[in-house]
Amino acid sequence: MTRLWWALGLLALAVAPIGRAAPTAVAAERVIVAFGDSLTAGLGVPAERAYPAVLEQRLRAEGYPYRVVNAGVSGDTTAGGLRRVDWSLRSNPDIAIVELGANDALRGQDLPGVRANLDRLVERFQSSGVRVLLAGMKLPPNYGTRYGAAFERLYADVAASRGVALMPFFLDGVAGDLRLNQPDGIHPTAEGYRMIVGRLWPHLVPLLRR
Repeated sequence: MTRLWWALGLLALAVAPIGRAAPTAVAAERVIVAFGDSLTAGLGVPAERAYPAVLEQRLRAEGYPYRVVNAGVSGDTTAGGLRRVDWSLRSNPDIAIVELGANDALRGQDLPGVRANLDRLVERFQSSGVRVLLAGMKLPPNYGTRYGAAFERLYADVAASRGVALMPFFLDGVAGDLRLNQPDGIHPTAEGYRMIVGRLWPHLVPLLRR
């Protein structure tokens, strides 16, 4: 990790337009909801280059009949996510990719509360018959070893307790790489999002249906 990635501690994931959708497809296709904060919304890149749109392109290329809805809200927290789960369920998703928690940690939120929110988020999707892929996050070291380790561990705990798939680190291979991040050192470039989709893919494939 470079110091640019650790600059994450100086800036909460900024506010951007709500819920940009990836390119639409026919109604008969199944739906994946990409549910998260600015890392999902694609702050700083065109909508068609954010990870939900890139993922949809990959799905179509691989022959999977899915449409990906970008339900990323920049600056969102796990508590905020709970308040808009019902909105995301209106699209009748087959799968939800949940990427939240970084903003909670940046604001020093109590980790048991963050864990409880994530657990409720996953349970809410599951109770509606949605398969869940939980995307974990990591913190820069200036938050302290104990807090950082506990934060990282809560994703594994929720995934295990709810029996859902886990991508341990959403920014795996991207965080800290100058070539794959925008000047703020936080948000991925278009190339960074392509990397994210590549790393996410093996975790998602077991949940897909032809």
